[in-house]
Amino acid sequence: MPQVTFVSASGVSRKIDVPAGMSVMQAGLNNRVEGILGECGGNCMCATCHVYVDANFLDRIPAAKENEKFMLSIAAEGPQANSRLSCQIKMTEALDGLTIRLPAKQK
Repeated sequence: MPQVTFVSASGVSRKIDVPAGMSVMQAGLNNRVEGILGECGGNCMCATCHVYVDANFLDRIPAAKENEKFMLSIAAEGPQANSRLSCQIKMTEALDGLTIRLPAKQK
């Protein structure tokens, strides 16, 4: 099963097994990862699952669509080049070992 490492804003890391097809946001919620709120339930209608994706994995994730880009533009902590909404990242075997960093605040 693919693994994701969530790294908090304070540097604490936590590895979680995530079934292929599940969103990174849902995995975070299921495992009570502090910093993943997912207030809209994964519908790309808020920015409370904003994450920073490790640069080595950016080319393995489909490009952000316009609605995701807009939501990132209003995220509580300004977007960076590697910002994504974790609800839009579906786990695959190719993403095994994915590391994401959480912003200091989500709202």
